[in-house]
Amino acid sequence: MGKIAFVFSGQGAQYSGMGKAMAEASPAAKAVFDMADSIRPGTSQQCFAGTAEELTQTVNTQPCVFTVDLAAARALEERGIHPDCVAGFSLGEIAALAFAGVLSDEDAFKLVCKRGELMDAAAKANPGAMVAVLKITPEKVEQVCAQFAQTYPVNYNSPAQTVVATTAETAGAFCEAIKAAGGRAKLLPVSGAFHSPFMADAAEGLAQYMEGIDFADPQIPLYSNYTAQPYAGDYKKLVRAQVENPVRWQTITENMKADGVDTIIETGVGKTLQNLAKRTFDDIKAYKVETPEDISSILNA
Repeated sequence: MGKIAFVFSGQGAQYSGMGKAMAEASPAAKAVFDMADSIRPGTSQQCFAGTAEELTQTVNTQPCVFTVDLAAARALEERGIHPDCVAGFSLGEIAALAFAGVLSDEDAFKLVCKRGELMDAAAKANPGAMVAVLKITPEKVEQVCAQFAQTYPVNYNSPAQTVVATTAETAGAFCEAIKAAGGRAKLLPVSGAFHSPFMADAAEGLAQYMEGIDFADPQIPLYSNYTAQPYAGDYKKLVRAQVENPVRWQTITENMKADGVDTIIETGVGKTLQNLAKRTFDDIKAYKVETPEDISSILNA
C-alpha cells in the first residue's frame, strides 16, 4: 500500500464562506478557528462572510487560508485519516509546519499573520506583477525570462505551468514574448511579485521575527518549497528562503512519489494542488478536502 500526503493550499482560491461548513461539522476544525480568533479576532468572520475585496488583501488572505487549510487537515485526522508526509504551497507551508509539529498551532498562526503583513508591505514598496505561463516547458519559460530585466520564474507548478514574477511595466511585453514562443500567458490578480527578489525585505523581516520562536523537528517528513526535499538543517532558513525564492512544487510532487506516495489529499481552499498532481502524474490518486462531504467521499474511496 502506498503512502498518503497532505498538501496545504496556497492563496488564490479564497472565497467568502470558506471553511464554514467544516467548522460547523467538525469539533477539530472548529478548534482551529477558535484558536485563530483568540489571536486575531474576526478571522472566522472574514472566512465565513468577508467580501471578495477583503479576502484578496494579503494581510487577510494568509491568516484566513491558513486557518481553513489547517482546519481541514485536523478534520481529516479526526476521522482517522493520517498522512505519511506533508507539504504546503507558499503560505500553505506554514500550515504544514503546524500539522507536522514543527510549530505549535498558535506560533504558526502568528507567523503567517506576520508573513502576510511583511509581504503586503514589500509588495507596496516594490510593486510587481505575476504571470501564469501555460503550454511550454519551464526551460523555455526561463529562456524568455532571460530576455527581460527583473523577470523571474517563481512557481514551478507542473511540466506545462510556470508562474513568473516581473514588473508591472514589463508584464505586457513579457506576455507577448511568451505567445511568440508558443505559450499562453495570463496576468494573475495578485497584489505583489511573490517568491522573488521583490520580497527581499519581507524575507529579512520574517527572519528577524523568527528569532524569538522555537522550532521542533518534524514528526513526519515535511517537504520544503525551497529545496523540494524533506526539512533538514536550519528550519528557519528554509522558511525565510521560500519567501524570496521559487516554489518548486513539481519537484516536490515528483520526490513524494519517488518516496512512495500514491495518494495526495489537498486540504483547504480550492483544488489547484489536486489538479497539478493529476497533470504531473497519470497514476496518482488526488483528492481535495474542504467540506464534510469531501471527507465522506474520501472515506468511501
